Amino acid sequence: MLQDHLAPNLAILFCGTAAGHRSAALGHYYAGPGNKFWGLLADTGMTPRRLRPDEDHLLPSFGLGLTDLAKGVAGMDHEIPKTAFAPQSLAHLTNQWLPRALAFTSLTAARLGLGDKHLPEGRLPADPRWPQMTIWALQSPSGANAHFTARSWQALGDWRRGVR
Repeated sequence: MLQDHLAPNLAILFCGTAAGHRSAALGHYYAGPGNKFWGLLADTGMTPRRLRPDEDHLLPSFGLGLTDLAKGVAGMDHEIPKTAFAPQSLAHLTNQWLPRALAFTSLTAARLGLGDKHLPEGRLPADPRWPQMTIWALQSPSGANAHFTARSWQALGDWRRGVR
C-alpha cells in the first residue's frame, strides 16, 4: 500500500503496524485526520516544521525513515490478518539500512515486531538481533488512542537531538 521511505544513515526508522484506511486511500503515511504523528515530529524537534502527510517522502532528508510490519493491507490493527505481519522483513530491512534507532509507532507494532507480548513503552533494552540499534516502543499517535501521552515521543526527540 505505502512505499517505504528509506535512506542510508538514518537516525530513526519509524515502523508502524500497517497503513490505516485513510493513509492507504491517499498513499501517504499517518494521513488520518486525528493522527498526531506529524505534529509530534515537529513538537519534539525531530523535524524543523510540521510536515503534511503528502510530504512523507521528505523524511529521509531529516534522517528519518518510514515502514510498516504489514504491507499490501490496510486497516485498524484488529482488521489486519495476523499472517500479514512480517517481522522477518523488518529484520532484513533494518540489517540492510542500519538506522541508529528503530522506533515502533505503537506498542502493538513493537510487540509484533519483536515477538514479545509484554514490552513496556519507551526505550527498550538492547536486542541481540540489532545490537547496534536503540529500540523504542512509542504510544500510538492514532486518533483512536484515547489515552495518548507524548512522554515516549518526547524522550525519543530528546535522544535524537543527542544523536545529531
